[in-house]
Amino acid sequence: MLSRVAETIYWMARYMERAEDMTRILAVNFLAQLDAPHVDADLAWHPIVSITGEWPLFSKEYIYTNAESVTDFFVWNPHNTNAVVTCIQRARENARVVREQITVEMWEHINRLYLYARDVDKAEVLASPIGFFRSIRDGSQSFEGIAHATMTHGEAFEFMELGKYHERASQTLRILNVKFATAQVLADGSPEATLQLIAMLKSCSAFEPFRRAHAAQIQASRVAEFLLLNREFPRAVAFCVRGCQQALQNLSMNATRTSAAQGALRTVGRMVSDLEYVDILELLRDDLHGWLIGLLGRLDQVGQEITHSFFNTQVILTDARGQQAQQQQ
Repeated sequence: MLSRVAETIYWMARYMERAEDMTRILAVNFLAQLDAPHVDADLAWHPIVSITGEWPLFSKEYIYTNAESVTDFFVWNPHNTNAVVTCIQRARENARVVREQITVEMWEHINRLYLYARDVDKAEVLASPIGFFRSIRDGSQSFEGIAHATMTHGEAFEFMELGKYHERASQTLRILNVKFATAQVLADGSPEATLQLIAMLKSCSAFEPFRRAHAAQIQASRVAEFLLLNREFPRAVAFCVRGCQQALQNLSMNATRTSAAQGALRTVGRMVSDLEYVDILELLRDDLHGWLIGLLGRLDQVGQEITHSFFNTQVILTDARGQQAQQQQ
């Protein structure tokens, strides 16, 4: 498979996952506002902007931080590269470029989703956004299911898995870092803290799985442990990092990919090991925020390793001594 094709597939999966995650976060925050209407709008919506690290851009574009401005920014704003419509448009364009690598069912589905997102009535969404958010969420999840059911599970599929799990781990870490800090300010077990923890779980589609695993009262330490370390929940950080590791291992089975995968595999392997033995109570006592920021940095490093290993188009030259030198284009 050509390097540019692998990169296109990888980013197609990341953009689809990003659009789904963003719409889920927005939907959860809207519903949380219905449960706590007395909460100041700025306090309720500021963390949503912080999760993506887009606060400098948002503050230039909007005066107020409320449901309308945040929705407009994260759904349509052309200057926001993380906007939902922009992500779906880029995912669809990437799918168009690699039509020969994906199935007809995948192309038809992503094209329908793109047309729906492009043509939706903006005023109707701002007035009642939940239906739109659910349609994007369901569309993204359906695309993943169609890929699993119709695509050959070879190299192209593994690059999709790699992009999906990398993006998903990053989003869960960002949600946990921002929303857990908000919950920690409140007394653990208080109604306000419980609402914050429930919103954090729902932002990762984790509320029902968490309740099945922990029937007792919702506690901050248990929520953090579940979203970080659970090996069975598909949006937990440990699960996603293992998903990246598995995809890289499968790619390394190809003789032409073995050496390329080693750098990224080593970095991911260290993350898997650290997540295996970390003590969540010790982290909560010390500096969970700092540890999460460090983990995000390491995840970014994994992304750089993947790009360097698989996606940089290189020309192999022979120098005067007969040795191979690489020139990056």
